[in-house]
Amino acid sequence: MSTVRITFSALGKRFGAHSVLKGVSGELRPGCAMVITGPNGSGKSTLLNLLAGVMRPSSGAIDYRQGETPLPRHLWHTVVGMASSDMAVYEELSALENLHFFARLRGLGRSPGELERLLCELGLEARDLRRPVSTYSSGMKQRVKLAQAVVHEPPVLLLDEPSSNLDERGHETAASLVKRFRPHAALAVATNDPREMAWGDERIHLGQ
Repeated sequence: MSTVRITFSALGKRFGAHSVLKGVSGELRPGCAMVITGPNGSGKSTLLNLLAGVMRPSSGAIDYRQGETPLPRHLWHTVVGMASSDMAVYEELSALENLHFFARLRGLGRSPGELERLLCELGLEARDLRRPVSTYSSGMKQRVKLAQAVVHEPPVLLLDEPSSNLDERGHETAASLVKRFRPHAALAVATNDPREMAWGDERIHLGQ
């Protein structure tokens, strides 16, 4: 899959009379990790949702380019991987079943062994992979969300506080993920964690 570049200009988002974002511009491109910071309520998660195509902006524009070719909005989801606290995991399913479902949803032919290796690389123990996610700790659930975000090796990776609910070992796992994807993926991390802020090559601060 060719690389993707995202340009966004003068983005604004309103919810009724309340303005969350106003006039935000930037670019996501391979080789350069963007960190989005700002106080709670400043619109960090909203900006990621706009860039992912989950929400539509009230003003401004977002342009996806796959190579040199514009990518229409209805195809953005095919190139985006996203992990956030709002992501759903199916509590009645195991981690392996969750990941198998999301892989099939994306038309991927991943074998159980491949999915198991990915989950273990992200810090889950092999003995836990077939237990219902409802029995997992918050940190284990976060690892499942990270696996769902990268199972298709996306050229766009959007992470909302990826180390939340993770211990120091989990933070190192998330840092390794960012390091692996930075060279070839358009990458953005929304965070106020100083450890995660250190991953960024560029920064957007919201709420000024």
